[in-house]
Amino acid sequence: MLDPPMVGETMMKTIRSGGRKAIALSVACALMLPMAALPDVAHAQSKSKKSASREAELESRVNQLEQQLAELKAMIQEQKAATTQATATAQAAQTQVQQTDEKVAKVEKTVAAVPAKPTFSSAPGVSVALHGFINVSGFKQDANYQYGNGQNAEYPLPGPTGRANSITGVDVRNTRFWLDFTGGKFNESWAGSGRIEMDFFGGFNGTGAYSQQQPAQRLRQAYMDITNVDTGTTFRIGQMWQLLFPLDYVPQSLSHIAFPLGYGTGLIGWRYPGIVWMQELNHGSDGVKWRFDLGAYEGSWSGPGLTTNYLTAGNAGFKPQIQARITAKGKNWQVFAAGHYSRVDLHGVDGETVTPIKSDIKSTAVEVGGMWMPGNFIVKGAVYTGNAIGQIFGDLSQFGDIKDKGGWLQLGYKFDKHWTVFGFVAASKLDEGDVLRWRAPNTAGLLKNRQQALSLQYSVGAFDFSGEVIHSKLNSTTTNGLGRQRTSGNEYTLNALYKF
Repeated sequence: MLDPPMVGETMMKTIRSGGRKAIALSVACALMLPMAALPDVAHAQSKSKKSASREAELESRVNQLEQQLAELKAMIQEQKAATTQATATAQAAQTQVQQTDEKVAKVEKTVAAVPAKPTFSSAPGVSVALHGFINVSGFKQDANYQYGNGQNAEYPLPGPTGRANSITGVDVRNTRFWLDFTGGKFNESWAGSGRIEMDFFGGFNGTGAYSQQQPAQRLRQAYMDITNVDTGTTFRIGQMWQLLFPLDYVPQSLSHIAFPLGYGTGLIGWRYPGIVWMQELNHGSDGVKWRFDLGAYEGSWSGPGLTTNYLTAGNAGFKPQIQARITAKGKNWQVFAAGHYSRVDLHGVDGETVTPIKSDIKSTAVEVGGMWMPGNFIVKGAVYTGNAIGQIFGDLSQFGDIKDKGGWLQLGYKFDKHWTVFGFVAASKLDEGDVLRWRAPNTAGLLKNRQQALSLQYSVGAFDFSGEVIHSKLNSTTTNGLGRQRTSGNEYTLNALYKF
């Protein structure tokens, strides 16, 4: 047994030894603690990095979704706007359709109230239609005119003019009617049609006090057409307008229809019996339409034999008037170029007439013209140059080897569907030496004429009304050929026309 002092000493040593061990262990733990914490820190850092990357991905995805949402909202707005516009357009279209239906119903009602053009059948398969117009002109003029007064006045005759020579009257001779025949069959490929046309410029019935109110009928045209619709070919046989006459667009006038404005003063051509070949050059194609016409007409002159019995210089031998024309036609325009040639034998049909100047004359002419309708405007016109063309209303209707050049122009403007204004000018100038050489004895030689016209026209349905002013200035020689004189003439007209 140990005694107590030794026991105490031994316990103290043990405590000291255990304390040192505890301290050593504590230090060791302290030193080892960071090392033990290193894996946790690394794991935390890795986890933090993954979390940050995930947040970045989520933020990017959110931004992408927000952008897609914004685009979707914009698309929805556009669709709403388009739907609104489509609804408005549909409503407007429906309103327009309703208005159009109302207009169509109104037009159909009006058309139904208008009597149909008289038609009847003259032979199996042949239909006949009656067309025409009634024309009335009240006029006042201060000169006596070439071709006649009233509706066929063209330019003043040399002589006194003014208030002392005033003429007034009412003229209905422009009144015209015609019959169109369609449906005739020539053979399997060719079909036939035709026209007979008349007005009342055939003179007056007698010479008594009441003859002026009895104008006589006059045959204007009488021709047949033989047409092949597959080739665009037509042969026209009979009496018709020559190719130099601008039939498709004569100057607009309600007072001068049969004798147009500028006739014999820049506007030339006449009706003759003959044959014309008309060929569509690009038949069946789109775009500009081209046509070529070639015609041969009866020869004609002012003498020396009877002009009403085929005894003139133009009827001597087989010497027809040859004319050709080429035409181009677009949507709102048309142009043409035409030529004329013929020969006349001034010895006459019997060959016995003395010809002191020359016995043989060549008649030639070249003409170009056209029409254009841009918007509300209407433009028409033609110019020519020729020689010895009295028989086609050139040379101021003087016959001889006379050079002539002239032309005409009309400009119109449509204010609306009812009101239109027209301005017109025309001129013809002859070679003075030729006129002096060929003028008849004791007559004035006509050298130059200018014509101007202004009209205001109102149109409604089948009716037309107008007021027109026409002014002409004629230069001529005196009857002995030595002096020169100028004659002016004015014509004022109020006109009405009814088409049927």
